[in-house]
Amino acid sequence: MNIVNARLRRREGWFTLVLDDGIIKAITPQPAMQAPNENDLDAQGGLVIPPLVEPHIHLDATLTAGEPEWNMSGTLFEGIERWGQRKATITHEDTKRRAHETIGMLRDHGIQHVRTHVDVTDPTLAALKAMLEVKEEARHLIDLQIVAFPQEGIESFPQGRALMEQAVEMGADVVGGIPHFENTREQGVSSVKFLMDLAERTGCLVDVHCDETDDAQSRFLEVLAEETRVRGMGARVTASHTVAMGSYDNAYCSKLFRLLKRAGLSFVSCPTESIHLQGRFDTWPKRRGVTRVAELDRAGLNVCFGQDSIKDPWYPLGNGNILRVLDAGLHICHMMGYEDLKRSLDLVTDNSARAMNLGDNYGLYEGRPANLVILDAPDDYEVVRRQAKARYSVRHGKVILRREPETLRYT
Repeated sequence: MNIVNARLRRREGWFTLVLDDGIIKAITPQPAMQAPNENDLDAQGGLVIPPLVEPHIHLDATLTAGEPEWNMSGTLFEGIERWGQRKATITHEDTKRRAHETIGMLRDHGIQHVRTHVDVTDPTLAALKAMLEVKEEARHLIDLQIVAFPQEGIESFPQGRALMEQAVEMGADVVGGIPHFENTREQGVSSVKFLMDLAERTGCLVDVHCDETDDAQSRFLEVLAEETRVRGMGARVTASHTVAMGSYDNAYCSKLFRLLKRAGLSFVSCPTESIHLQGRFDTWPKRRGVTRVAELDRAGLNVCFGQDSIKDPWYPLGNGNILRVLDAGLHICHMMGYEDLKRSLDLVTDNSARAMNLGDNYGLYEGRPANLVILDAPDDYEVVRRQAKARYSVRHGKVILRREPETLRYT
């Protein structure tokens, strides 16, 4: 199959992409727009990109908002309480059904790579067992990375360490953590060292919910970064949320950023979730409760956006459209200058792929998997301005999504 009349990011003109046997065989310039042959896919001047990436979501919790109660305070901590209620009622099939329904939403918006955090603070590890099955069953639609996520802590949860080790043995790809939720500062530090030891020993990646609080004294990011630096694991480590950074003073951040650059870890911000959950203890002025995305980006650190939740106890909305999150994130993080807008897709494509350590399995290059999306806009700026939708999603050389343009009638 050939894709003709394509636009590519950071390149002028039109292009033809030759796909064969699930691989990108060639990418060649076209002198002008051309009439497609019968078997060609006509991009019609639309932007062809590698698939959109979801680097941070909780598939085991999606579509549970209001079951059995709504999070009325809008706080992170009530969300954890409400999830504790729902967790007591989950079944294997319930978890799988909701996960597959959510994956369908992600597919509909051009996402093919997903990292899901799965709660392993459950002696039965029921959600993890279900998600391991979903990973195989949905592989024709997405590549799924599973994080062993200790929602209620490692050190402060009974048998927390043993459950983490068991989760990795069962097949979790990534080691998670939540040091700011541990009972004490000492337990938080201990949990970071434990999870890094576990990842180093098993070869897993790392993705830690880190400092997801407005507390300016929550400083576990420096612990994670130093552990990352001394072990030389920067390419394998991600710090998610880090919203306390939005409350750190500039003097401390100056020192912290020096360490972050030496450590070389990645960052995921979930701006719609954070703007909703954080700042809840403030009267006025209210903090944004989002990490320093623009500052991380300007410092040359790898940072990307994730959705985090879709209709769960922490966030009552969401529909799988990560371009919606990109739009909100650019607004919230003061990244609306034209230079940011014209490269904005980095935050939901290349940067996310780097955080997930996708390597040669991602990108529009000859010899790589023929996974791509055709968007109904010519460039990054117009994609985010129009909230352009995926017209086609192609996986391993086969079309898995085809969207017909909407028709408007005026009277």
